[in-house]
Amino acid sequence: MKFTFSWLKEHLETDQPLEAIVERLSMLGLEVEGVEDKAAALAPFTIARVIEAKQHPNADRLRVCRVDTGTEEVQVVCGAPNARTGMIGVFAPSGVHIPGTGLDLKKGVIRGEESNGMLCSEREMGLSDDHEGIIDLPEDAPLGARFVDYAGLDDPVIDIAITPDRADCLGVRGVARDLAAAGLGTLKPLDTTPVQGSYDSPIKWAVDLPDPALCPSVVGRHFRGLKNGPSPKWMQQRLTAVGLRPISALVDITNYVMMDLGRPLHAYDGGKVEGDIFIRLAKEGESYTALNGKDYTFDPEMIVIGDDHGVDDLAGVMGGERSGCGDDTTEMFLEAAIFDPIRIAATGRKLGLHSDARYRFERGLDPTSPWWGTEVATRLVLDICGGEASHTVVHGTEQNWQRTYTLRHSRIRELCGVDVPEADAIRILKDLEFEVSGSGETITAAVPPWRGDVEGEADLVEEVVRIWGFEQIEPVSMERDTVVPRPALSLQQKRESRAKRVLAGRGMLEAVTFSFLPAREAALFGGGDAALVLNNPISADLDVMRPTPLPNLLAAAARNANQGYPDIAMFEVGPGYADPTPSGQTTTASGIRVGRTGPRDWGKTSRPVDAFDAKADALAVLDALGAPVANLQVSLDAPAWFHPGRSGALRIGPKVLAVFGEVHPRVLEAMDLKGPAVAFEVMLEAIPKPKAKGSAARPFLKLEPLQPVTRDFAFVLDADVPAEKVVRAAAGADKKLIAGVGVFDDYRGKGLDEGKKSLAIEVRLQPTDATLTDEELEAVSGKIVAAVEKNTGGVLRG
Repeated sequence: MKFTFSWLKEHLETDQPLEAIVERLSMLGLEVEGVEDKAAALAPFTIARVIEAKQHPNADRLRVCRVDTGTEEVQVVCGAPNARTGMIGVFAPSGVHIPGTGLDLKKGVIRGEESNGMLCSEREMGLSDDHEGIIDLPEDAPLGARFVDYAGLDDPVIDIAITPDRADCLGVRGVARDLAAAGLGTLKPLDTTPVQGSYDSPIKWAVDLPDPALCPSVVGRHFRGLKNGPSPKWMQQRLTAVGLRPISALVDITNYVMMDLGRPLHAYDGGKVEGDIFIRLAKEGESYTALNGKDYTFDPEMIVIGDDHGVDDLAGVMGGERSGCGDDTTEMFLEAAIFDPIRIAATGRKLGLHSDARYRFERGLDPTSPWWGTEVATRLVLDICGGEASHTVVHGTEQNWQRTYTLRHSRIRELCGVDVPEADAIRILKDLEFEVSGSGETITAAVPPWRGDVEGEADLVEEVVRIWGFEQIEPVSMERDTVVPRPALSLQQKRESRAKRVLAGRGMLEAVTFSFLPAREAALFGGGDAALVLNNPISADLDVMRPTPLPNLLAAAARNANQGYPDIAMFEVGPGYADPTPSGQTTTASGIRVGRTGPRDWGKTSRPVDAFDAKADALAVLDALGAPVANLQVSLDAPAWFHPGRSGALRIGPKVLAVFGEVHPRVLEAMDLKGPAVAFEVMLEAIPKPKAKGSAARPFLKLEPLQPVTRDFAFVLDADVPAEKVVRAAAGADKKLIAGVGVFDDYRGKGLDEGKKSLAIEVRLQPTDATLTDEELEAVSGKIVAAVEKNTGGVLRG
């Protein structure tokens, strides 16, 4: 919402400076997004006359101009096609900063001719994008005067953000009302007394709607004997300042009333209207050409306005081109209506059509505004364009907007923690034009029609405290029930953050994808349940909640591959949805690796990714989050979207902490992604919580001074015995002495019976008190062989 400082003073009697107004607006909840004061940047630009403009001797498209600035004559080389002798333009002297181009103007020589300053276009001055020629002013423009003063650009423009509930501040008067209530001035009276018509309107309303609430009231008035043309200079300046292009007096008046009072209006050329004007729902396939020059086709849910010729107006959104007013308009029909806000919003969204009128209609209008808005506009039309006005033509009745609420004064303190004197609370509500009765602890307040957002006692409290000043609320520290403050982050939040850091440290890129996806992709990962289908998806193909982040990550990898980046590693820490209940939402750290482990390079080793890369990622996350990695078991029951022979699950007993492996070829084909591709998922909520306070803490790292000893063992055992079982058996043979066990060979082939394999392990022995003797080494080796034979059935290979 934009308005100028002088425009605000049309409604607010105040002597407060701009800075005080701006500061108070933000404190009232009308956040100031910016203040533009063009006077400062354009102060050096003056009005000048071109005494002579002649052809440049060395350039066909340049002219050499002798310019009278009002104080001196200077020579300027100009390339504008409209530069001519006798014209009045805007002159910028050398040394001035040109805001439209960002350059500093310097004296120079152009193709052999001296140029001292320049004649400016609107774009060079930052006023518009027009650069077809230099500014051409009327003959009576005062020579030597500042252009900002002549053009009314010395009026600062204030831009405020309006929250959806404050539709009353979508007009300058609403803003002035808040400032007056805050003590920054006095609200001037608004003349809304009826204008007596002199004849009956030849145009009537023909409203045919299935529900009266779609258009509860509409007021019209016919005008004749008008003389349309440019609107007054003051009106043009204000409309231009807020970003509206002046068109003609009749159109500008409707725009001015909308910006001034928040009341959208529409003007029809009365000579182009055939018969009465209807308001009805559109018929399938009906269309019109809007005032923006584009064609739109309606559906039967949209409210349209037209005459015997057809549809001319999309109600509450934008008028039509055919019936719009032009310079030759001599009779006009004015419309001021109330339409259903939800229907207007839905219509605008379907057509992607935005307008200032729609912005106001869909936020709700003052239900009394069709009557007083018509009277205000009537005065402007008669004053500017002359002519005479008809009696008003009304359909419907005024909506039942009256609401009265009780305010208990003690609730102000209870809800907001601030003491506002009773007299001040009553004064504030009265200044906001509430009708207040009673005094003391309890008062009643009748809500004005333009405050549709006030719906109870709490809203009255908010109004009082907002105007009194939120800054008056004293900050109060929260009471602590412990000496040491509680942690700000929960265990789950810490785990999510830690998981992200670990995966990023492993060279993976974090992705943030939608929590929904196409149903066909959800089905590939065990999702697509009817209970998880969205009723109002943002896109037709994003219609179901995701069962896991993996399909979205694979889809992102496919898009990257199509752009020439086939090798990628990505992760996401986020939710998956098994069902619509709270317990059905789980948080996982999910990741994928696609292609190779690195770029192909003569100096670097690169290979295709495999299931062990995904397993390493999962183990790294689990270890960082405090899971008992040493006690994890590997099972082969990964979900169906993993390769059945190249995947697994990491578990503690029946609880699965993570799954990993190659993505199933069927899934890759459906996702249009070339492999190899591996993935993992760590179930963050399944990781056991740390031990309770008071339990033994992990001991400090102890470095042994003695060198470790390694021994290799090779066992022949059944091919289906997992290597993990051998490692666990060897490690448990002597927990005090054995520091680590690792597999370094898995042989299956010649020399072994069918169904057998040879598994070689390396055992690291760490002495603590003294160097191991040969007898001690033999003893521990025997324990290792016996433990493996007992637990796996394997025998030492000869």
